Amino acid sequence: MLRELDTHLGETPPPLPPWKQAIAAATEHLAERFRAGDEVVDLVHARAQFVDALLARAWRLHLPADAEAALVAVGGYGRGELHPASDVDVLILTAGEPEALAAHLEPLVMFLWDIGLEIGHSVRSLAQCVEEARADVTVVTNVMESRHLAGLERLTREMQALTGPQHIWPSEPYFSAKLAEQRKRHEAADFSTQDLEPNIKNNPGGLRDIQMIGWVAKRHFGATRLSHLKDHGFLTEEEYQALKAGERLLWRIRFGLHLVAGRREDRLLFEHQRTLAELFGYGSDNPAIERFMQDYYRTAMELFRLNEMLLQHFQEAILQHNRLGEPVPINRRFQARGGYLEVSNPAIFARSPLAMLELFLVLQQHPELEGVRASTVRAIRAHRHLVDDRLRADIRARSLFMEILRQPQGITHALRRMHRYGILARYLPAFRKITGLMQFDLFHIYTVDEHILMVVRNLRRFTLPQHAEECPLCHELIQQIPKLELLYLAGLFHDIAKGRGGDHSELGVADARSFCQDHGLSRYDTELVAWLVRQHLLMSYTAQRKDIDDPAVIADFAAQVGSVERLTYLYLLTVADMRGTNPELWNAWKGALLNRLYRRTREALAAGLDNAEDENARIQAVQEAARRKLLAEGHAEEAIRLAWINLSTDYFLQTPPEAVVWHTRLLLQDGGRPGHIQVHLRDDPERGCT
Repeated sequence: MLRELDTHLGETPPPLPPWKQAIAAATEHLAERFRAGDEVVDLVHARAQFVDALLARAWRLHLPADAEAALVAVGGYGRGELHPASDVDVLILTAGEPEALAAHLEPLVMFLWDIGLEIGHSVRSLAQCVEEARADVTVVTNVMESRHLAGLERLTREMQALTGPQHIWPSEPYFSAKLAEQRKRHEAADFSTQDLEPNIKNNPGGLRDIQMIGWVAKRHFGATRLSHLKDHGFLTEEEYQALKAGERLLWRIRFGLHLVAGRREDRLLFEHQRTLAELFGYGSDNPAIERFMQDYYRTAMELFRLNEMLLQHFQEAILQHNRLGEPVPINRRFQARGGYLEVSNPAIFARSPLAMLELFLVLQQHPELEGVRASTVRAIRAHRHLVDDRLRADIRARSLFMEILRQPQGITHALRRMHRYGILARYLPAFRKITGLMQFDLFHIYTVDEHILMVVRNLRRFTLPQHAEECPLCHELIQQIPKLELLYLAGLFHDIAKGRGGDHSELGVADARSFCQDHGLSRYDTELVAWLVRQHLLMSYTAQRKDIDDPAVIADFAAQVGSVERLTYLYLLTVADMRGTNPELWNAWKGALLNRLYRRTREALAAGLDNAEDENARIQAVQEAARRKLLAEGHAEEAIRLAWINLSTDYFLQTPPEAVVWHTRLLLQDGGRPGHIQVHLRDDPERGCT
């Protein structure tokens, strides 16, 4: 490709077709290698090397040999990484004012655009470059990864030296600025790795999180590769391998995205998920797409955890090493230092794996602590394999887990932290199966594991006065629940059997019942949790799909529920479930439907299931009450009878007397002539509408 191009280098002006053909041929060659299964790492570096060669030739064509300037690769391209449609970011560095070389530089940039390269460029003098790097952490990060391409190499080396940590942005302020930048980026994605159409570059657990580790460590250690961080004791071999495996998967997805989209694209949109799943050998049906996305989500979660732990480790062990203060003992196994929890002995988890569960209980009981020291998180990761069948069968472990669910505070944080550290999936093996499992539809916006934790969070919020306005009835009723841990268990298990095929509610019942029996719950409590898991969709379905103004519907629903206690548990679980599926689909109208169903069913249960009203008696009572009111207003009885003659029995069963009076008045107006439409608007606060 380049040999053919070289035959045209002497022509002035340089003809565009040979350059365009070389780029198109190289792109297609790399695409074929990608489809054939070549390592994406080789392809990303090969594209960068090809573009290096192009830019060096273009520079020689447009710049005189004695030009006091240099062409420098920066950013991802500076690292030697280029995906098919990535921007080619370059810095044109001049010794003096850039304007002196404008006659050469402007045609160069125009030429690079004309041949089809997506060039991201800046033109700065050495002094300007240093000044801008001093003022902007993004600029200093770009030039920190710079690589000389063409021109005056001395100028590139001087720029690299003058923008180094000895002159500007030493490691601690650099770390603080980049950490704030990352927090802002994560906040834009709600700190979630499980967006259904994730940005694989910028979302938590994306490529930026891997690069962040490299940037911080490079600024401090001068390391040019992640592997060098092992030599500095910053990375273990296992962590390094996890980072590289995650990077390979994300690179493979990004390379494929650029090819199927035909442009730069970092969002894994629904329309691309099926194509990539098929391209990567998963298949093209919905289960195949879900398997592909589950691999992505699990990788993103692991990268997010590593990013969090390693940056915290850098801050604690390197930047704040002499500022953490003395440890404050909590018990024989744990102590507090610098506002964080740590083990009192690095070998504690090896000697007593139970301490990995105790840690979360200690955090709940000490809300003044901000979290867990990175060294302790690292120890959990190294020993979590010890949460095995033997430990799961230990009555002490079972007691600890239930104690976590019975605490008055910190339950949501404890479960989320257990999930982040990989302990929840070890203790509940069924939870691992749904970790990162998406449902390929537009209804569920969270993966199953994230949805389950959202449901528990919602249940927890019902108990807190500061969130009472979100659902006043939920806040009122949850105060009456004698055993909140049963509600949390129903939340944990209601969707835990998804993705296995079959009825996930029935399969979940078996998991829930087994857990409850193993953890010493009474038969009564076990059956309540199992019933809630089996029936967790019943109330939502009844409220939204059936006529809850029909007494027969209420009677049937009440018969299935059986008691006010079960009704209250089910109502709270249903609201938490619906709000945790897709907040965009929850509204006041749905909330009002559930509230009405709850109240009417409670009334029916209070009256007794064997005391349902006779339908004819109900109709007669409604008609008699309405007739008395209408006669009192001066309407003739015969007129009333004629107005009601075409109304169904269902109408009188479902309509209260005051509404019958109102409707009859309308029918009697203007002689009740057919085709006359009247509209009457009034506020209905219970339904949340007009």
